Amino acid sequence: MYPNRSNNFCCGGGGGFLQSGYKDERLAYGKIKDTQIKNTGATYVVAGCHNCHAQIHELSEHYEGHYHVVHIWTILALALGILAPNERTYLGEELQDINVPEYIEPEY
Repeated sequence: MYPNRSNNFCCGGGGGFLQSGYKDERLAYGKIKDTQIKNTGATYVVAGCHNCHAQIHELSEHYEGHYHVVHIWTILALALGILAPNERTYLGEELQDINVPEYIEPEY
């Protein structure tokens, strides 16, 4: 994204703002991040924290970004083949069936 690193913009959900009750203001501020994401042409955004994930996911829906937002652990678990079917909520259709672990009945 541009700008990036120390000049990057917050998504608008940090510092407790996600739960502050000021939804309209949060989404308005987040428009900057939504525009940054759209300008990359990315179809996926990897978020490092829960607040960013929730805010960016809501931005994508609100501003019709049509990009997916996933946690970094989701990508790691997908690559390792240990991401369970019920943990694939935020993945797009193209990744829904990749590396689905085989269910093994536990022995008691």
